[in-house]
Order: sequence, then structure tokens, then C-alpha cells
Amino acid sequence: MNEAGDSPKIVNLSQRPRPPEERVGDLLNAVRGIANRGLQRSVSNMFEQVDDALFDLAEKAENNAAQMHYFDGMREVRKRRPGVERSFLATVSRQVGELAHPARQAAADTPSSTGTVELSLVADNELEESLAITSLISKHESRLSRDLFAVNQRLSVICGGHKIDDAGNPVAPAALTKAFRQALQELPADLRVKLIVYKLFDRYVLSSLEELYQEINLQLVRAGVLPQLRHEVLRGQEGASGAGRDATPTGSSASSKPGNAEEAAEISSDLLHTLRSLFHARRTPHAGAAQGVAGQPLPGGPLPSANELLGALSVLQSQIASAGPLLYAKPGQNDDLGNEVAHLKEQLLNQIGSLRGERPSHVSTIDEDTIDLVGMLFEFILEDRNLPAQMQALLARLQIPYLKAAILDRKMFAHRQHPARRLLDGLADQAKGWSEESDRDRRLHDKVKSIVEQLLHEFDDDMEIFDRLLVDLQQFQELSKRRSELAEQRVAESTRGREKLEQARRRAAREIIERIGDRKMPPLLHGVLARAWANHLVLLLLRQGESSPEFRSALHFVDDFIASSQPVSHQEERQLLRQMLPGIERNLRLGLANVAFQEQDIERLLAQLHTYYRQQLGETVDQAELASLDEIEDDAAMLVLPDNIRPAAAELSSDGDDGDDKEPEPIPLDSPEWLQVQSLQPGTWLEFCLPDEAMTRAKLSWISPMSGRYLFVNRRGLKVADYEPQRLAALLVEGRATVLAANALFDRAMSAIVDRLSKPEQSPGAATE
Repeated sequence: MNEAGDSPKIVNLSQRPRPPEERVGDLLNAVRGIANRGLQRSVSNMFEQVDDALFDLAEKAENNAAQMHYFDGMREVRKRRPGVERSFLATVSRQVGELAHPARQAAADTPSSTGTVELSLVADNELEESLAITSLISKHESRLSRDLFAVNQRLSVICGGHKIDDAGNPVAPAALTKAFRQALQELPADLRVKLIVYKLFDRYVLSSLEELYQEINLQLVRAGVLPQLRHEVLRGQEGASGAGRDATPTGSSASSKPGNAEEAAEISSDLLHTLRSLFHARRTPHAGAAQGVAGQPLPGGPLPSANELLGALSVLQSQIASAGPLLYAKPGQNDDLGNEVAHLKEQLLNQIGSLRGERPSHVSTIDEDTIDLVGMLFEFILEDRNLPAQMQALLARLQIPYLKAAILDRKMFAHRQHPARRLLDGLADQAKGWSEESDRDRRLHDKVKSIVEQLLHEFDDDMEIFDRLLVDLQQFQELSKRRSELAEQRVAESTRGREKLEQARRRAAREIIERIGDRKMPPLLHGVLARAWANHLVLLLLRQGESSPEFRSALHFVDDFIASSQPVSHQEERQLLRQMLPGIERNLRLGLANVAFQEQDIERLLAQLHTYYRQQLGETVDQAELASLDEIEDDAAMLVLPDNIRPAAAELSSDGDDGDDKEPEPIPLDSPEWLQVQSLQPGTWLEFCLPDEAMTRAKLSWISPMSGRYLFVNRRGLKVADYEPQRLAALLVEGRATVLAANALFDRAMSAIVDRLSKPEQSPGAATE
């Protein structure tokens, strides 16, 4: 166990021999004993506080019903407490023991990410519970990362090099909270009561884990497990200034996928090298003017230090923050804001001059690269048509906080998983689907505004603020996503139902049209088929299906009914008609009842049919009965149909025409727009600018497998429109629809900046003298 490598900071777990089975068991038993004693003490202490907390809330309850919820909760907690404690401690004990069998544990575990709780499509109450748990896990994993990392490393050694991270450590905040949540399922209490219990779990159990981890680490060090381990082994190592930190909030997420991290670092390193080379090439023609003559000192004194830059930026940031909320958050003012972005370097040099008493002529090369790069990033934001103008204005106010972040931690541009980068990408992703119509409650606008203003007012030099705000945004995204998914499902189901109905109506109309053919039918019989019986066929298709005996029988009735309408001239034909009539009447009664005809309307229609058939058979019919046949087309009984079934008479009269008022010009199947439509995937956002309608942004939610139509919804999951593929391609050709980019804002910006710097006629806005 005393084996050491070349560097005291690097622990090669994979090359360590697995300790003997007996020793593994002894060490894990020691860990389990420490965990059981500590957790039993803290959980017991927590439950002692529940009664007082709930009683205080009951006294302050706004009404009797709420008060009874708290009193009922007190009673249930007292009754269920022993079972919850036993279940929780038993789960933790079992999971610690399973560390001795990593293969078995890996097979049993499901993949999860650090500090997250998998959220299923659940009711709002359970969603609120899940979000509360996610928040407290994230808070404690960040707070305890130092001691928790050491526990993870030592447990990994005990398990023979099998990697133990925060997600797989049974005494980590995520695993403990998950075990407690499972144990709490035995408590049939109101959500408000459970949230109080979670707050107390946070205060009395998770907040005491630091002592637990220290005791475990001390025990394992005494046993000779990594006695020389450096706790800061995964923290970022900054270069010259020492002000930076690792791109990930905790070491575990960076180390969980070493291959991906190395690949991303290599790609990002190449990108930064390319950018610096391009900046250098742009700066070289002007180097003589900047360097002075024959090595003479530059005017303005020494180059500004990182602290001077940060101090000057903080002054500028406070000026923006004190200028009032949403200074630039109005459409039409983005040109002015663009000037602010472009001239930030000049303002920065002026501010440093006012602080030191002498304005420097320029900054160091690496600082100038950073200033130019951040400036071009925010110029890109103001020009990015994927973002609505109001959101561009909001996000552009973050230029100074992000310039400070880039100076504090120069890895921000190099790592996709950097919290500051993920925060800006997340804000842009939410903003992409924003429109005034879809955000009438201003929930999204106010969330983006809140995050922007928190950065402007609170960010000094503590990079942890990006972690906190990222967690806040992710929770908002999860809640919005769950709500919109529920709405999307309802919209898709409704659309699917309408398409099935329309398909059934067209099928029923086609069956009747083909059977009638060129034969002429009396208005009375034609009306029965076109209205009542067509809708009976529709219902049979929807409920029973086209291969059902009921549907085939209904089609056989159509054949008989049409045959009964034809003139008869011979005795044999009259005899055949008389044999058909009882069956026709019986089936007609059943069909009319199926489409909600009232009994008196059925009898009246049958009476009219009897009159018609007596006339067909040559029997005597009085004049009043004949007059009723002449007025049959206006018979109200023919129109008494269920509200959800529209008459199919229009289908018959138009010979099966699909009813579209105007077909667009066909788009060639090899055109770029048609190919673009064919490649669209659900989740893609488009912007629509239609005549006499406000601009709207909508997400492709569903492509109908029956009709091929594309269903679009807004960010709340509500239907915006649905288009057939040809119509959607026509909108793209006309410029009335535009597909928005799916990749992250930072990636788009970096690509655009490289392209811009690669063009000889462009330059990155250097400071003017």
C-alpha cells in the first residue's frame, strides 16, 4: 500500500494490486461501522426536530385545512419514523458491503450523473420533490468535494482499482439522499410535510457529512490506504496568474470520462492555438507602431496587470448594473449596444488610466487576445439571428462579466464543460425558442433577466457563481421541459385523433362513392348514405377497424341499399325487394342508433322509406306522403349527428376531393429546401414570418406517420401550426420559414470568429490611439 509514483499528485489506481479478500472485508466493515454510527446519530437528531418544525408551521397555517395537513404529518412521522430509519440505514449498510463486489454492483446500478436525480414524466408534486432533492445534492457535493474526493480514492484502492466516484459512493450526498427518499416512500404525507423533512435532512444529516468523511479518511489512513494522498489532486493548475480553476465544478465529472476529456482538451487546445495565431497575424502589420522607436519605453507606463484589468472591469460592470434594469433590453437599440461591445477595450484602457493616473497605450498580448475574443463573441451574439432581438440585448450585457471570467480562468474558451460556457449556452438555448406570444407570463424572460442581473450585481472574482446560476437554470429548464412535454403529448394525441378521424371519413366516402358509381339515387336514399350511414362507417372504422365483421356488414348494407333504390319492373324484382326490406330496416335502425339518432327521428325516417318502397312496389300512396318525399332534402333529422362527427356529404359531392383550398406549387424533390424538410428531426426550432401574423418560433414536435404532416409547438408545448412537407418546403423557398441552428452558441461563435479572422479584409477591432 506504500507504492508511490513519480508525482505525489497522481494516484494510478489501475496498477494497484487488489487487497486480500479478508482485508477488504475488514476495511469496508470499518467504513460501514463509522457510517452507521454517524448516520444513525444524525438521522435520529433530525427526526427529533420534525415535531417542532411541523407544529410551528401548523400554528402559522393560513387556514384549518393546511393546519390539519401539518398535524396529520406529525402523526404519520411519529408512526413511520422507526421504519424509515431502519430502511435508510439498512440500504446504506448494504450498499457499502456491495463495494466488495464491484462487478455485481456495476451490473445492478443504472447510469447516473453526479448530483442529479433522474426525473420521470411525473405529476408536478413529485417533480417539485425531485427538484428540491437535486438542489440540495448539488450544494453539498460542491461543498464537500475535497473530503469526498479523498474518500472516493481510498475506496477505489480498497476495491482493487475499481473506480468509485460520487455517483457510486454509498456515503456520498447523492446516494444518501436517494436512499432516504426511498425510505420516505413509507410516509404517506402531504408534499409540504415531505419538503420540511427534506430540509431537516439537509440541515442535520447532509450538513454533518464533513465530520463523517474526515473520520472515514482518518481510519483508512491509519490502515495504510493512501496516507500521502493530496486532496487537491484534481483541482485546476493555473499558469501565470494563479487565478484560474478547473473547468468542471468538481473533479469527479472531469475524471469519469478521461478519454472524452483528453479528446476535448486536444480539440480545444488546437482551436485556441489557431485563434492566437490568427490574432498574431492580424497584429503583426501594426507591431511597429505599437512598439515605439528603438526600444524606447511605451507611453502610459507598464502593461496593466491582471488585477488592474479586473479592477477596471469591476468599475465598468458596476456602472452597467447601476444604470437600471434592462438598459439595452429593447428591440431597436442593439446597434447602440453593438458600439458598446466594439469599444470596450478603449473604455477599459481609459478606466485603467483613471485608476492609475496614466492611461496605458495597450495591454499584454494574451490579455488583448482575450479582450478581442470576448468582444467578438458578444458581437456574434448581437448578430446571431438564432436569438430574438430582446434576448440578444439581454445576453449582450454579460460581456464584462464574461471578460472577467476569461481573465480569471483562461480555460473558459478551451473546455466545453466549463460552467460559464455551459451557462451562456444554456441561456441561449432557452432564448432561441422565446417569443412574446409563448411567454405571456414572462417566466422565461424574467429568469434570463434574473441571471443576467445576478452576474452584473454579484460577480466579483468568485467563479462559483457560474455553478450556482447553472444549477438554477437547469432546474428551470427541467420544470419547463416537463410541463411542455405534457402539453406536447396532449397536442400530438389530439392531432393523431383528428387524423384518424379524417382518414376514416375519407375511407367511408370513397367506399360509398365507388359503390354508387354512375347510378342515380333518389334524394332520400342518397341522403341516408351520404350523412347518417357514412358516419356510421366512420365510427366502425375508428372503433372496430376495417377488417372487422361489423365494418364488412355495414358495407354489405350499402350494396343492398343502393340496389333497393333501383327501379323494379318485373314480379321477380318486386319479390326480391320485399325480401331485402326487413334486413335493410333492421340494419338501418342499428346504424342510426350508433350515430346518436333519436328514436322519434329513426321512426320518421323509416316511415319515409316505407312510403318510397311502397311506391317502388307499385302500391297506392296518398298525396301527403308523396309531398313529404319531395321535401326530404331539407329534413332536419338527417342532420342530427354527434358534434364530433361532421357529415361526409361534402366528400361525396366533391367526388372525394380532399378539400384543400389552394395547393402550393410543387417543390422539386431534389431542391435544397425539400431535402432540408426531409432531414428535419423532432426538436428542431424554426422561425416563421407569415403575412399578417406576428413572427413566431416553433419546435418540430411530431411527424405524422399517417399523413406525413409536421406538427410545430411553442416552448410551452402548445400547437402553433402543422404543415404538409410540400407546404413547409414552399415556406422555406419563400423565406417565410427559417431553420434555426441546433448546435451550441459558443461552438457557433468560435467557428464564426475563426472564419472572420481568416478573411484578410476583416480585423478584430484593435484599440485606437
